[in-house]
Amino acid sequence: MFEYIKGDINELTPTNVVIENHGMGYIINISLNTYSQLSGHKSTQLYLHQVIRDDAHLFFGFKDLKEREIFRLLISVSGVGANTARMMLSSLTADEIKKAIFSNNSKTLQDVKGIGAKTAQRIIIELKDKIGKEDEMGEIVLLQDNTIREEALSALIMLGFAKNSIAKVLDKIIKVNSPANVEELIKLALKQL
Repeated sequence: MFEYIKGDINELTPTNVVIENHGMGYIINISLNTYSQLSGHKSTQLYLHQVIRDDAHLFFGFKDLKEREIFRLLISVSGVGANTARMMLSSLTADEIKKAIFSNNSKTLQDVKGIGAKTAQRIIIELKDKIGKEDEMGEIVLLQDNTIREEALSALIMLGFAKNSIAKVLDKIIKVNSPANVEELIKLALKQL
């Protein structure tokens, strides 16, 4: 198995990257989250996961270990292949997937293209114990405020803010302040946006 690859970025698209390492070019499948972290860089290090099929040997690359770990957990679920897991990591961050699983939020998982109700439930059932053991107390506290967070997120999206930037601000506020209600959370978020 390959652990990581370091090299120069020769080509970069939202779905894959070609990394040159010692005169060889490796095509590596990536998520949109990894793509956004690679944009503007000339060289990188990606953590790898190799998938060997009858017709191909494929590499999937991740900018951080947390994303690769979630990818490996997702593909361990029956009915979730490597491309589906990559799609999930393109639509949601590794932390958002963990939170959705830990809080039984199948709706968030179903928002990903290609994930139906049964698959979302299977992911939650099979991975909840594995995710729960890995999370720290800070993550669990954050999940208890998930309903307030989701309502605030929806409201701020309706006001025209970008989902990713809102989510980061809300997570930071909830970790530090633990707001009592949606209105308080929105007011705190607006001060930081």
